Amino acid sequence: MGTITLVDLPSLPLILPDMTVNEILTQLKSLGDEARRAHNTKTGAPANQFGVKMGDIRTLAKKVKTNHELALKLWDTGNVEAQLLATLIMELKSLSGKDVDRLTRSTTCAQVAEWLNSYIVAQHPEKEALRLKWMKDKDRWAARAGWHLTASRVTKGAEGLDLVALLDRIEKELPKAMPEVQWTMNNTLGAIGILDPKLRKRAVAIGEKIGLYKDWPASKGCIIPYVPVWVEAIVKRQG
Repeated sequence: MGTITLVDLPSLPLILPDMTVNEILTQLKSLGDEARRAHNTKTGAPANQFGVKMGDIRTLAKKVKTNHELALKLWDTGNVEAQLLATLIMELKSLSGKDVDRLTRSTTCAQVAEWLNSYIVAQHPEKEALRLKWMKDKDRWAARAGWHLTASRVTKGAEGLDLVALLDRIEKELPKAMPEVQWTMNNTLGAIGILDPKLRKRAVAIGEKIGLYKDWPASKGCIIPYVPVWVEAIVKRQG
């Protein structure tokens, strides 16, 4: 009998993709904490979650490493922690603008939206086209992502943006916007107030009139997202 070399062996994956997904879900479940799960539920997370600490998800991502196919399968489970993990192991260059749009609309909760928007959407080459599309969208997660990108552009100097028009929209739409959208819309309002001294007074006045997050609980030393307080604190810090 001749010697068997590696090229003689059939090309088989070490672990089937579906098994890998199931194994990861099992591991995530084992890391879950009932108290954290209850807290997450109070803050809007769906029932399909385990209550895993963010640090544990990041640690698991380092072990799994980049695996785009697995990431998409994890995302489609609809499990909160699986989606969070997916944002850390996706391969950005393998995602089309259409793919990013689909992921955005199938987000399960605000924490997932934050990670997806920060780690994937904000880095995607089609992000400006998506921003323009999402700023007109009624889907809560698409709109949230659109305002997230807009706030980021304001923070980086707002080149090409009509800040007055944005303030007009925010003043009109923020009070009745869905909570998921209010967060990033409010971020845009605060960013405008911080960036532009000429528009600061109006941005603060809008924040006062709407009163969003005025009673936000915050630890000592932290700045609450209530725009009048937030803008004053950051401007003062900038000197």
